[in-house]
Amino acid sequence: MAKKTEATVEEKLRALYDLQLIHSRVDTIRNVRGELPLEVEDLEDEVAGLNTRLEKLGGELSLIDDQIKAKKILIEDAKAAIKKYTEQQKNVRNNREYNSLSKEIEFQELEIQLAEKNIREFRAQIEQKNEVIDTTKERVEERKKHLKHKKEELDEILAETEKEEQALLAKGESYEDQIDERLVKAYKRIRSNVRNGLAVVAIERGASGGSFFTIPPQIQVEIAGRKKIITDEHSGRILVDEELAKEEQQKMESIFSKI
Repeated sequence: MAKKTEATVEEKLRALYDLQLIHSRVDTIRNVRGELPLEVEDLEDEVAGLNTRLEKLGGELSLIDDQIKAKKILIEDAKAAIKKYTEQQKNVRNNREYNSLSKEIEFQELEIQLAEKNIREFRAQIEQKNEVIDTTKERVEERKKHLKHKKEELDEILAETEKEEQALLAKGESYEDQIDERLVKAYKRIRSNVRNGLAVVAIERGASGGSFFTIPPQIQVEIAGRKKIITDEHSGRILVDEELAKEEQQKMESIFSKI
């Protein structure tokens, strides 16, 4: 805690800018990974979705198969009924009974025709669903291969960058220890609110880095004096002079090369 109390404004500014350089490098490493983690996640979800679809199609095929079996049983029952009614016609006592049995036979024949039609329709559905299943299986295999490639690519990048990222984050924590807790919180708040993560920027050609708004000459003099923490009134970023920025960039490049 004593170090925090005794640190000069210039020391705080240097530590803040160093912290920014560290975090910007971490951002660069994470940008190298880019959208790969999300791509891998999306591919995993897609493969899972396709497998769920295959399971659903398999269940639908099983249901259709059961329906075909039921229709075949119905046909056999109808044929048995026709045989029974035909035999009964041989023993009828009048035309009314004969006609009644004839209507029953006709009804059973219609039932057979309808059941056979249903079976043809069911088989057409099976053929159609099998085509969808084959296409889906091909899609699953293609997506699995793509997923495997993306995972290998991500693992390779992680292997190359994870160690450096962890070392940088640890180094960043050591710099935070040199800065007032209030300033660290302000730095993190600003960093989270700006698109590029730059909470501490240098004056470049009379304007804050990444901004088109000119800093008044008097303010530029105060920033160069390094006697107080000054923020850009437009973006809220903490400002440092160009010379300090160059010195810290050179120092940090040397540190980065050893990580």
